[in-house]
Amino acid sequence: MKHIWTMLMLGAALVLAACGGDNNNGSINGNWNAALMSSNNNSAPVFNFSLNMTQMNGGNLNITNLNFTTTSPCFSGGATATGGFSLSGNFSGAVNGALQMNIQSNTGSNQLGLQGTVKDNTVSGTWTLTGTTAGCTGSGTFIMTRA
Repeated sequence: MKHIWTMLMLGAALVLAACGGDNNNGSINGNWNAALMSSNNNSAPVFNFSLNMTQMNGGNLNITNLNFTTTSPCFSGGATATGGFSLSGNFSGAVNGALQMNIQSNTGSNQLGLQGTVKDNTVSGTWTLTGTTAGCTGSGTFIMTRA
């Protein structure tokens, strides 16, 4: 009976280690490209940017190399990003979960918030832009893909 109990506990520990927790890096880590579409006009992206994300302890994201590839007065002075990722599963290498990100302009008071769902190598969801710079408000949908 003691051996059965030991095997069950070892099996449970392996399942928990494979399925997640806040320090499971999953496959969110890496370079990503994002296209943000307006809720008013989905024919051309309002913003395009690239970045690198690394999941840290506690589900926080370290976001580096943020680069807007579209011209906009909202983030012309650069920006910094913060975010979080909650893993809901890591099965056969597939990562699923929720992503939350905030991008703050370095000049002005413009803030871009993204809320999305991660599935494998794609993040999709909604965005909202609020700000004090003229033309720096809006909302819509986005898709982010692994570069």
